[in-house]
Amino acid sequence: MGRLDGKTAIVTGAGRGLGRVYALRLASLGADVAVVDKSLTSFKEFQAEADLMTAGSTVEEIENLGRRALGFEFDVADRAAQEAMARAVFEAWGRIDILVANAGGGSSTPMATRASDLPTKDLELVIERNLYGTIFSVNAVAPYMKQARAGKIVTISSGSGGQADPAGSYAHYGTAKAAIAMYTRYLAQDVGEYGIRANCLAPGYTDTGRLLQLSANAPGTAHQNALRRHGTPEELANVVEFLTTDLSSFVTGAVIQADGGTVLGAV
Repeated sequence: MGRLDGKTAIVTGAGRGLGRVYALRLASLGADVAVVDKSLTSFKEFQAEADLMTAGSTVEEIENLGRRALGFEFDVADRAAQEAMARAVFEAWGRIDILVANAGGGSSTPMATRASDLPTKDLELVIERNLYGTIFSVNAVAPYMKQARAGKIVTISSGSGGQADPAGSYAHYGTAKAAIAMYTRYLAQDVGEYGIRANCLAPGYTDTGRLLQLSANAPGTAHQNALRRHGTPEELANVVEFLTTDLSSFVTGAVIQADGGTVLGAV
């Protein structure tokens, strides 16, 4: 018996990377999983991500684990698409037990996005992609969870949402992620009376296929945390497992840092 047998989950940004690992972990625990991404084959953008795939998509990988899966392609900043997706999941499976609002990401380069000179285009894109996308995901599933008087919501912040970069760079991303953490605290207070728990995971640098490929020729950052190494996707999935099962039955409104004890600017 899996901890999530009979449950259903939605994971956004699950076409590759951490979202894919979260989705597969939930499926391995017994959940049926709906996969949301702008492209269900987004892994093709990075060879290192493609090398990790065991099937043609995360949806197929979940089905190969013996669980039901649904796939949806849209931008999470599209509120109407979010609502249509949640409705389709509920109509197909009759329940929505778990949301992992993982979709997000930055834009441009760190030195081109310093706090004192943020390009409007990048600012709007990152706020929509991260904060609006998270809120729209939550708002789409909340009515179904309230009706059931149960549910588990996991939002995704970042170490950048808790500590500023010493150069003041990538400020749009850090600001959006900080807002997600605070939004989750408000959300927990709002939905607690319905038996819904809402928590936020704030990862540090994690060795996804994409980041390993992008940083192949860049200096390492492992010296910036207490454990002197990067995290792995599986270690972050451990936290998602905790937050989406009864192991965390008295945990809500928490922002859990999984960053190896990172101190930005450490030498």
